[in-house]
Order: sequence, then structure tokens, then C-alpha cells
Amino acid sequence: MSKAELLEQIRKKILVELNDHLRESAQNLVFGKGNPNARIMFIGEAPGEQEDVQGVPFVGRAGRELDKLMRSIGLTLDDAYVANILKYRPPNNRDPTNDEIKAHTPYLVDQIKAIQPKVVITLGNFSTKFVLADFITDRMKTIGGISFLHGKSVQKSINGLQFKVYPLYHPAAILYKPGLRQELEKDFLGIKLLLDQQ
Repeated sequence: MSKAELLEQIRKKILVELNDHLRESAQNLVFGKGNPNARIMFIGEAPGEQEDVQGVPFVGRAGRELDKLMRSIGLTLDDAYVANILKYRPPNNRDPTNDEIKAHTPYLVDQIKAIQPKVVITLGNFSTKFVLADFITDRMKTIGGISFLHGKSVQKSINGLQFKVYPLYHPAAILYKPGLRQELEKDFLGIKLLLDQQ
């Protein structure tokens, strides 16, 4: 079975199994986008308003920033797969709760297993903590914040998967704190180095 077919199975599984309050308040499932055969996978936090309307991750302002940052190092969506921790938008773009993360992340792990990326780029605190905690939600609180972890790659071996994790600030952060732009642009240059090592 191809990676695209595996991802479609996971998408259908979510539609059947994941019946939580986020689904009730959301307009659409926001599953993922990009190349299922990519060596690189970006993982964000949760869909925003535009993502919820369109059913596609990273299509709003933060998505446009991500596209710009990717292009700055010669990457496009053909080179990557993009997904979020949560598959449905939390009301008012609030932070995900621990219970929501526990309910949604098994599907994210299935996506990672299907894609088998060589490099996982975590965007922001929640995805960084989840991946660095070896996909164990209850361990997330033991992981430091993104301001300490960004731009430093870590080799991981989890559930038979081997990949490098490269935490970055979420692109939305530069919309609210423009001073982070230079830091994020510098960290993006590290992605190119990681891919060259693979």
C-alpha cells in the first residue's frame, strides 16, 4: 500500500473514531497536506480559523509565513508533509488541553509512521514537547520550552521510527513578536543542513 493510501485510511479512521467536543464545534477535519513521500515533516499545534474553513493545515497567515520560510531555503510543499497535533480547531484558537492532545495524537503518530520522515520539524511548544516526550502525553510537562529548544536537532528512535527532531518557533509567533523573525529565519537555515546530512 502506498503512503498516500495509508494516509487516506488514517483520515477515514479519524472521521469514524474521533468524536470529541472539538469536532462538534469545528467545521472541518484538518488532516494534513503535502508530499506523503517527503523526507521532512512539519508538525504544528492546531488548526486556526482559515484552516477550519478550508479543511487544510497552514493556509492562514501563519501558513503564508511557513511557505515564505520554506521558499527561503529552497523548499516547497512538494518537499514536505504538514500536519498538526489537533485535527480539529479549538474554539477561539485556545491552547489544546491535555485530554485533547491525548485523543488526537494517536492519529498524528499514525501519520508519522505512514510518512516515515527523516526529519521532523516541530513548530511551537506543544508539538515539540509531544515529540521530544517520545509521543507520551503525560511526559510533555517534563520537556523545556521552545525558547530553550529551538534550533537544536535531536536524534530520536520511537516505536521503531528513526528521525531527527528539529524544534522551531511556530510561524504564528512572528506575527505577534516580529523580533523573532530573524531567529526563525536563522533556524530555518539549519533545516537545509539537516537534509544535506540525510
